[in-house]
Amino acid sequence: MLGLNQDYPLTLPTVLEHGAANYGCTEVVSFGHGETVRTDYAAIGRRARRLGSVLGQEMYGSLAWNTFRHLELFYAVSGAGAVLHTANPRLPPAQIAYTIDFAGYNTLFIDLDTLALAESLQPQLPKIETYIVMAPRDAMPATDLPNAVCYEDLIDAGDADWVWPTIDERSGAVLCFTSGTTGAPKGALYSHRGTVLNALSTGGGNGWGLSANDAILAVPGFFHCNGWQIPFFGPMYGAKLVLPGRSADTPFLHRLIIQESISVAPGVPTIWLGLLEHCRETQQDLGRLNRIFSGGSAPPAAMMEAYLRDFGIRTIHGWGMTETTAGSTMSFALDDLAKMRTQGKPLYGNEIRIVDETGKAAPRDGKTPGSLQVRGHWVAGGYFRRPDAVCQSPDGWLDTGDIAAIDPDNTLHLLDRAKDMVKSGGEWISSQALEEAALRLPSVQEAAVLAIPHPKWQERPLLVLVARPGANPTEADVITHLSQIVPKWWLPDAIVFVDALPLGPTGKLAKTELRQWLKDGRLSPYPIR
Repeated sequence: MLGLNQDYPLTLPTVLEHGAANYGCTEVVSFGHGETVRTDYAAIGRRARRLGSVLGQEMYGSLAWNTFRHLELFYAVSGAGAVLHTANPRLPPAQIAYTIDFAGYNTLFIDLDTLALAESLQPQLPKIETYIVMAPRDAMPATDLPNAVCYEDLIDAGDADWVWPTIDERSGAVLCFTSGTTGAPKGALYSHRGTVLNALSTGGGNGWGLSANDAILAVPGFFHCNGWQIPFFGPMYGAKLVLPGRSADTPFLHRLIIQESISVAPGVPTIWLGLLEHCRETQQDLGRLNRIFSGGSAPPAAMMEAYLRDFGIRTIHGWGMTETTAGSTMSFALDDLAKMRTQGKPLYGNEIRIVDETGKAAPRDGKTPGSLQVRGHWVAGGYFRRPDAVCQSPDGWLDTGDIAAIDPDNTLHLLDRAKDMVKSGGEWISSQALEEAALRLPSVQEAAVLAIPHPKWQERPLLVLVARPGANPTEADVITHLSQIVPKWWLPDAIVFVDALPLGPTGKLAKTELRQWLKDGRLSPYPIR
């Protein structure tokens, strides 16, 4: 027997319409390329509907930072029955081009802060026929991009009376790619249903605890796990949104926290370490800010203690990944620093477990390590157009690639990375990609990357090299070479040359042994910076 509730789909336009109807005058403050715009949810709703009315039901891409136009795009595209691929401008150019070309659409939305990047990528994007520049009409730039169209022209051409079409809540809404740490990036296609449920659960009492009394500073990029769901938190809970564009320098963020009366702010630990030091140096406070959300890597205990002691600000640490849409677990302790530093407990809507090498569930005793797995309403069941890339266990749990322990009360403790990634400032650096880049230098024969601790960035790459016989590459040679291939923040903090790298029984690089070399002092890194 079926229930008699109304069949009202969980779709993203319902979130925006809720915000426009109930919190229409709540501010959305946007910064981008010298432009400051103060708008509200009612206006965002009107403009998103206009834009949605001129879009088709195919896929569109965005290569943009956090602005009010990018916010509108989430709703306009998904609400029209299409899918938005949020390309990550922080990835290496080759990976950006790969994700856009792999997705296969022909229209890319860009902003003025990604214009130069888009122009450099254009020869690698043969499928893109139209570029929509998200800029004011009087700031529309001269560009060689083919079929460049002003975003505001689309808004003006839209139907002000257009009504959102009925969409199956299981339909795809947003496509987000992983960072390509083990090969090519893989796409997680988020559904309307999963996205709405994640925002509801993550924003609730055991998560962000959001309400219409809050003002959120949107630091995480919208291209990274839906900006940690901030585009949906604002109108869903009636909270004010402050969108800083691409700028993340500490004085600017501090000024926004004070001037815009920010109460809630998310970001990686590097952001909060920098802000803490800035406040100490300038003897300034943090206004109305009362809780920060730290993700990407575990925040230092001393930082959490300082925020709580000196400013009365609670640090909430959580865990999630691209494949879990956004948050999966969260620590919601009020003043217990030990509990704050854990990855917390699962939010309603997903479950966690650890398994041993045979796939058997490991005990939840807080000591036994195992491979972390997760399942739930917003967890990926596969990768976009990659049936070969299996991500689930036979009984339907997502393999996360993390090693963890779980307490008897279901509190999660991440112990180690199962993959050899370097987590720097909350962003991933692919050891494999950096090794491959180093091997392009003719004088290098073998390369390995290890993560080494860093007081500010948590981890930084150490590059271990074997020179080709007869060659004598220098540290300067390597850095000059890498600077032309990888992002600046990927450059190793230290380089060491060895005669040979340790190999395992199958001939593969034995990084476990290499890490032991580092511990034993057998490696003497040459500091680059």
